[in-house]
Amino acid sequence: MPGNIIELRNLVKTYHVGETEVRALRGVTYSIQEGDFLAIMGPSGSGKSSLMNILGCLDRPTSGEYILDGEEVSTFDKNKLARIRNQKIGFVFQSFNLLPRTTALENTELPLLYSSSDGRDTTGRALASLEAVGLKDRAHHKTNQLSGGEQQRVAIARALLNNPTLILADEPTGNLDSKTSSEVMNIFKSLNENKGITMVMVTHEPDIAAWAGKRIYLKDGLIVKEEHS
Repeated sequence: MPGNIIELRNLVKTYHVGETEVRALRGVTYSIQEGDFLAIMGPSGSGKSSLMNILGCLDRPTSGEYILDGEEVSTFDKNKLARIRNQKIGFVFQSFNLLPRTTALENTELPLLYSSSDGRDTTGRALASLEAVGLKDRAHHKTNQLSGGEQQRVAIARALLNNPTLILADEPTGNLDSKTSSEVMNIFKSLNENKGITMVMVTHEPDIAAWAGKRIYLKDGLIVKEEHS
């Protein structure tokens, strides 16, 4: 039986904007199992982005515990946080975040520039990653020669490069039409079902959330509903 890859215990995140205190998360407790495909939904200001930033080790909670693969993240120093982001977590964003004037292959290779690997066969690994998303034949095309869907697939290939156990996707289809969105979601579903990668995705689109096996709804910094497919 799969164990929990993520455990959140009474997670609180408070921001100070001038004199005002904004409570983005108000005590979120939730567990995500290895191999889950979870969609996080909720209106603007519900705490989705704050939660994703904490899950991605990009921000720390004000209080509460975030346990990732059995380790309490608050005990990590900056170097360990960077290592975890590079080795365990793949990120996919709405805006693709590709470098302009570079090829699909060069964009895919980027994580290896920051990793502790010895750099051997960087190109081979990147090509295998592009092949996994059906883009090997576009490896040497520059970013501006790729469609939006192809650019997002390059971003997914880049996220896969270090064989992450967890992929975090923030509105991954937000800039795509419905046909291309389905192609991207098919890739996510395949990675989840065939490679066992745990997927956590923020979306405001119910039809995109329907691809996930589990859905949680945030409102005012709290989980108010959970659904299973």
